Amino acid sequence: MEAGAWKSRITINPQQCGGRPCIRGMRIRVTDIIDLLAAGLTHEQIIEELPDIEEEDILAALKYVSFRFDHPVLAA
Repeated sequence: MEAGAWKSRITINPQQCGGRPCIRGMRIRVTDIIDLLAAGLTHEQIIEELPDIEEEDILAALKYVSFRFDHPVLAA
């Protein structure tokens, strides 16, 4: 996936899924993908479970999470 290409696969619509980030305007949230990965599913298993998802969508979800959490944490 080209640098920045993931941004076109992640959509945020306040009228859909409570404004949570979704995959390509579908009602499949980024957190759904991350939760499936955390549960140990492979990319192939996720695509089998969610046939509308493509490999690039899974990679985009990972890139999105990385982008959103890439900031310094200040010690209290």
